[in-house]
Amino acid sequence: MAQRATDIDVGVVGYGVAGRVFHVPVLHAVPGLKVAAILQRSGDSAGQAWPSVRIVRNLDDLLAIDSLRLVVIATPTPTHAELATRCLEAGRGVVLDKPFAASSAEARRILATAERTGCLLSVFQNRRWDGDFLTVQRLLAEGAIGRPVLFESHFDRYRPTPKPGAWRERADAGGGIFLDLGVHLIDQAVTLFGPPDAVTADIRTERDGFVTDDAFDVELHYPRMRAVLRSTMLACDKVARFVVHGTAGSFVKFDLDPQEERLAAGGPWLPAMGFDPQERWGALTRPDGDGFTREPLATIPGDYRQYYENVRDAMLGRAPLAVTPGQALDVIRIIELARESSRQRCTLPFRPATA
Repeated sequence: MAQRATDIDVGVVGYGVAGRVFHVPVLHAVPGLKVAAILQRSGDSAGQAWPSVRIVRNLDDLLAIDSLRLVVIATPTPTHAELATRCLEAGRGVVLDKPFAASSAEARRILATAERTGCLLSVFQNRRWDGDFLTVQRLLAEGAIGRPVLFESHFDRYRPTPKPGAWRERADAGGGIFLDLGVHLIDQAVTLFGPPDAVTADIRTERDGFVTDDAFDVELHYPRMRAVLRSTMLACDKVARFVVHGTAGSFVKFDLDPQEERLAAGGPWLPAMGFDPQERWGALTRPDGDGFTREPLATIPGDYRQYYENVRDAMLGRAPLAVTPGQALDVIRIIELARESSRQRCTLPFRPATA
């Protein structure tokens, strides 16, 4: 596709799972954004998959490309602070793959650099554009279940043995399921309900021979409501992805959004990737006289492109940024508070960041 004068040139740092499965295919599907370069330190898989894209081997060569206005950092979490700082200081907007950083201190330093340089900074919280989450969000906005009293969110898998080469299963900073998957569930809950008043957590290792956490139960406390977030890597059978109980009804939805699975199969991003078949729809149950009515509810199609469409529009001054660094910082702070809660076996108060 020929580049238009209004296109924003994008460089992608990293071509592991995040870059290969999520960022590059989705970026290619967004009008107005053009993947101009990929930094892959070794191997030629990026060049084979995207022959029209320039491949570079180090950050200096990437930043030497004058046309680049946005850099997407799709590398392990411990590398985020250094890479983001260099890109921001070079005058480029930055999208960081989630999580924002390995600690709130690192996140604050990155945020301060973005404020000083005036460059855009956002975090790839793509699961705000999962179809199941969009459906829950609309139900709550429409008051379909009344005042919510319980929001329960699961992100379960079955993987009893180590995954070869998985950096998240190493004991260094950035590893563990809680930082990997918990960041999604916390961001979704905070998007729906705002920052919590307090946090209670149990973060643990369930699998034999593992050195990082691989299961968690986190409770976010709100006035007259609780958000319960759970994950395990030993789920042989599925439980509901979302359960929402309210004063006027309940919504239950099984199965994860299909976009990740379909992107991982390879090929370009297509709109059909975000559609749930009818057998995977959730159900809305409400009181009806002396009984209840249960209504299947079509899932709103998920669309990860909408994240990058918003980044594009924010860079062009057309829209406010949907995922702000302040929001991402609060998520990291909740993660740190949850870890402390788990260590102390207690409930701890949370105060939103002032910066």
